[in-house]
Amino acid sequence: MLGSVAPSDVERMMDRLLMTEGATRHRKLSAFWVLITLATVIASAGVMADSTATVIGAMIVAPLMTPILGTALSVVLSRRRLILVNLGMVVAGAACVIVIAYLLGMTNHTLLVADTNAQIAARVSPRLIDLLAALATGVVGAFAMVRSDISDTLPGVAIAISLVPPLAVVGLTLESGAPQQAVGALLLFGTNVTAIIATGTVVFLAYGVRQAASELGAGIGVLHRATVAVVIAAVAVLAVPLGLGSWVVLQQELIAARAAPVATEWASAQGWQIQDISVRQGSLRIVALGPPPTIQEAGLRERLDRAGLQGVDVRVTLVLGGSVVLVGGR
Repeated sequence: MLGSVAPSDVERMMDRLLMTEGATRHRKLSAFWVLITLATVIASAGVMADSTATVIGAMIVAPLMTPILGTALSVVLSRRRLILVNLGMVVAGAACVIVIAYLLGMTNHTLLVADTNAQIAARVSPRLIDLLAALATGVVGAFAMVRSDISDTLPGVAIAISLVPPLAVVGLTLESGAPQQAVGALLLFGTNVTAIIATGTVVFLAYGVRQAASELGAGIGVLHRATVAVVIAAVAVLAVPLGLGSWVVLQQELIAARAAPVATEWASAQGWQIQDISVRQGSLRIVALGPPPTIQEAGLRERLDRAGLQGVDVRVTLVLGGSVVLVGGR
């Protein structure tokens, strides 16, 4: 074991993480629902305004980490009812966020999708690196729970892990008619939840929480190896779609890298400049900026084909620029 916790530490953890237990359960539950509602409003507003700072504020307020780590603690204690209750809290909280975000999205007059919003684009294509970050964050969160002397790190953990913002993206993209993007954001949330439960279970076991709970007199069940195996296997299963997502992103980056010098040469030869090159929904998107009247698209398709991009559809957006000097009167 990495160390050991005292019975008093387990009592503190149970009081903190198991919201449906104890004499103050009504206060804890009411606080959870108030905070989840406020966090959803903040996160949705931040996504709609494309404001990173506002979204970070929602991460700090969001209380979903509590029932998630509570699930990990319940697994370690082998209390099936508590496992189901805490998972139910996670699911109910997630559903609440999605519904509220959907309703808030109805007040917006523009489509909230990845093509037009950076906050959404950052959360609809999860990759293996997101799983790695979630695993590390879960370790820190569980460590902060067993070590009361470093509990000040919990706000940082809340910022590092993304729980309410991707759920808000699910609701907003569903309302905007982009179900595929909603599925991607939901996968990110599921990845974070699974990783936290898995790493939390491992950390709690490593610190001897079961033994300390037994000394405390708290009820513990028989912990089967299969239970821990299921938790770990869930992480492995999630790694498959995340690996595919990483592969897709890599291919998109390679396509954009191949197209960049070709598009730059084509644009500069006509006095224009490339503003952005990206791959979205299987199409290469090029944004060119220059003076009127316009730029000639002829030759670009052939050049891209010679660069090995024959099977890639290309969408060119031309933005007319230029300036006029207005001389002031004397």
